[in-house]
Amino acid sequence: MTKSNILTDTFGRKHNYLRISLTERCNLRCTYCMPADGIQLSPKAHIMTYEEIFTIAKQFVDHGVTKIRLTGGEPLVRKDAAQIIEKLASLPVQLTLTTNGVIVDKFIELFKKSGIKTLNVSLDSLDSQKNQKITRRQYFEKVYNNIILLVQEGFKVKVNCVLMKGFNDNEIIDFINLSKDLPLHVRFIEFMPFDGNQWKMDKLVSLKEILSEVHSNFKKEDIIKLEDAPSDTTKSYQIKNYQGTFAIISSVTNPFCDGCNRVRLTANGQIKNCLFSSTESDLLTPLREGKSIAPIIEKAVKGKFKIRSGMDTLDKFKRIDGHNNRSMITIGG
Repeated sequence: MTKSNILTDTFGRKHNYLRISLTERCNLRCTYCMPADGIQLSPKAHIMTYEEIFTIAKQFVDHGVTKIRLTGGEPLVRKDAAQIIEKLASLPVQLTLTTNGVIVDKFIELFKKSGIKTLNVSLDSLDSQKNQKITRRQYFEKVYNNIILLVQEGFKVKVNCVLMKGFNDNEIIDFINLSKDLPLHVRFIEFMPFDGNQWKMDKLVSLKEILSEVHSNFKKEDIIKLEDAPSDTTKSYQIKNYQGTFAIISSVTNPFCDGCNRVRLTANGQIKNCLFSSTESDLLTPLREGKSIAPIIEKAVKGKFKIRSGMDTLDKFKRIDGHNNRSMITIGG
């Protein structure tokens, strides 16, 4: 078994990007991520220790992973988050994380020390009351100020915004205008179905609808299409003379599966080869039993469907049952 083939699937896609969920816990309760009545947390004994996270991550790096993103829940609420970040920073990878931004200010020096240069921060409305409605918490000012602080401290900040029709789809231009005087990278994400998030197709704001709004508010010659890398999940744009950019992640209406290079590791040690996969592969149990996890990783990667866990048409996707998958908070971004 060589470095090159264990993470290459049957369609020739090389998976060099590992997303690790550190925890199922979060200090927000976002409606699209967590069911209204919360979730049943995995028992503490079933959650990976920081040593196990590093051991599994190193196995992936030894086989070709070059980028690791830490997710959650909210990764920074884990008590040993700093220790995990420091340990993973010793690996030859690009290390980054996705956060809700609430306590990110406490970790800035650690990020710099660990070589983290890019962070994704979730913010779904620029209206304090609407933000409270979607997060079920009142942290808008803190998050917004922390985004500005990260920019001032020299980080590349990507602002993740999940769009929902009739809720925040009237803020598309406001979000884009954030990138006028700040080097922010705004990313609009199509609303996706997960257990407990009340997904409906008619709540989704599509790639086509977002671009229609953009073209209604900016001159055609001022909308610059940027070049996307083969493995990018985004279709990226910039408004002429704006410092930052904006992009659209169209997982539903225009999936980007051909260039997918991502594998997900949940906080309880399960591999998901696709965000929408209803099946998982247990790495933690065999690791604790002293068995090799490489064959399990290879089998999981080789079993990956070409498109969205087999949902290769929009019609099939519309019939998706969120209960066949975890809630988003237990998958990890």
